[in-house]
Amino acid sequence: MRLVRDREYGEVDLTASADELGALARSVAEGEGLLGCASPAAADEPAGVESLTGIEVRKSSGPGVLIRPDRARQVLVISGDGAARAVLADNLRAMAEAEDGGHLHIDHFPDHPYLAEGSVPLVVNSPHGGMPAR
Repeated sequence: MRLVRDREYGEVDLTASADELGALARSVAEGEGLLGCASPAAADEPAGVESLTGIEVRKSSGPGVLIRPDRARQVLVISGDGAARAVLADNLRAMAEAEDGGHLHIDHFPDHPYLAEGSVPLVVNSPHGGMPAR
């Protein structure tokens, strides 16, 4: 799994295998877990991005799911109530199981059905790369 944060825009980009996305979906559904990420050597890191070392999932009272970086620990924290976490877990599971590529943008907007205000944008890349061949 690779997780990088764009320093200028705050967007986080997640690239993972189908098994890793499935494990993340299970952790989100359960409301707990710490998943590690591969970290490139500092010399290999593109300018303007920082690699994060993992994703921590926590239960909270919500409402909704809050996705935020913990800069001190270099992890992405996903926390929220059970109903909102279930929707996010379903979206992650669908991306893990999709067979045709693409990516999923998880961005907060007013009246978002499951994301809490203050969540950073997250892009989840398909394990099959690129755009779907549809």
